Amino acid sequence: AQINAGNDLLMPGTDKQRTELLEAYESGELDKDALDQSVKRILKTILHSPSQAAYAYSDLPDLEMHAKIARQAAAEGIILLKNEGQVLPLKSKGIKVSAFGVGAYDFVSGGTGSGDVNEAYVVSFVEGFSNAGYHFDDDLKNTYVNYIKTEKEKLPEVPWFLGQPPIPEMPLDKAIIEHYAESTEVAFITIGRNSGEFKDRVPEDDYYLTQGEQALIESVSGVFHKKGKKVVVLLNIGNVIETASWRDKADAIVLAWQGGQEAGNALADVLTGKVNPSGKLATTFTMKYEDTPSAGSFPGTEIPGGEELIMGPISWGKPSEVTYEEGIFVGYRHFLTRGVEVAFPFGFGLSYTNFTYHDLKINTGENTAAFEVSVEVQNTGKLAGKEVVQLYVSAPGKSLEKPAAELKGFSKTKLLEPGERQTLVFLLKAEDLASFDPEQSAWIAESGTYSIKVGASSENIKANESVTLEQSLVVEKVDRLLTLKK
Repeated sequence: AQINAGNDLLMPGTDKQRTELLEAYESGELDKDALDQSVKRILKTILHSPSQAAYAYSDLPDLEMHAKIARQAAAEGIILLKNEGQVLPLKSKGIKVSAFGVGAYDFVSGGTGSGDVNEAYVVSFVEGFSNAGYHFDDDLKNTYVNYIKTEKEKLPEVPWFLGQPPIPEMPLDKAIIEHYAESTEVAFITIGRNSGEFKDRVPEDDYYLTQGEQALIESVSGVFHKKGKKVVVLLNIGNVIETASWRDKADAIVLAWQGGQEAGNALADVLTGKVNPSGKLATTFTMKYEDTPSAGSFPGTEIPGGEELIMGPISWGKPSEVTYEEGIFVGYRHFLTRGVEVAFPFGFGLSYTNFTYHDLKINTGENTAAFEVSVEVQNTGKLAGKEVVQLYVSAPGKSLEKPAAELKGFSKTKLLEPGERQTLVFLLKAEDLASFDPEQSAWIAESGTYSIKVGASSENIKANESVTLEQSLVVEKVDRLLTLKK
């Protein structure tokens, strides 16, 4: 059925599927012409590949330069979520710091399965910070390293692409924490998570912190704050976790994501101010798991009588069914439209400097279905930095359901020196304003007033102007090729 419908390739495919495909061809159930078309399209792709064009590749890439690019990319994506009292960037290399949490010494560079990266090495937070000239207590480091080694030896063997399950957070006596609160100025707590292919996430001990992690944040922040010292939480994670219950216990929160082989060096660049953070959230951090619009229906229910699919050493589970109840209200569209409180909104990210927005202009020109939007950004702080400007549109929504606002463009400024300005320009086309109308089988941009907004996040709009479409536009007409079965 898939080949007959025009799907060319099953990836990676199973022996059972290959047998069924061959039997369907031999019986005539599989249309020969449809199979020929699939093969033709696949071969056409192969024939356009660099290897077919005798591409002169090298097995001696410039790994040093690649590492520099990896470090820069990781640093550009790091997000500063909180920075109370401007604890970051650290003011002096001479101050002593403590590193708590298994993740500080055992950094997660990438996700599982196809979400992994082919790293030559992984620089942990402690290694990166040491490379930047900061020193950690060897006793604490050795305690963590030995604990990690012992706990990993207890883990079961799993295929390499699955990644090992996480080890529990190491318990710490209050006396140990008090010792380091006396001898160091700042405590770093690293929380680690992995996810990706083959690893659907769950609320307990994944979205929510484990009891051990909560206890670590509670005890370290309590002791250090009592001594007048600062606490920074580092998030070495691949996706959203709950932060609302513990964020007030941290002076700063830095979202490092899973930064590849140079992750620790990139994180050190941001924490020390060598790089001013400019990353922005591409997903919403919710107050609780139930606030997520798909929480009630994911991951669905198993279909009765379904046969478990085994491929290689792992089970893919039984056939299941899930109803996508969110409709168009996915992610930030849901939170903005329904007015749901969030921990950190879509597009959010702080900087070590400040930016102001000026002179928002909308130029329709001769084509009333295309708008040029420009805005000037100025660095009004004391440090050089970059800002990601986001363009949102609120549509009329007269007959077609629309979210409160939708992201339609974003752009990062160059590195702006204090006082420097830059004008960013966006182009809004008719298709950017359109929604699909199933009754007309067409993408329609409705007539009416459109609110054009620019800002630093989905909830931090800096400027707002409006444009009007005098009449509705049919942007694209499509044909009905598939009908849904009831």
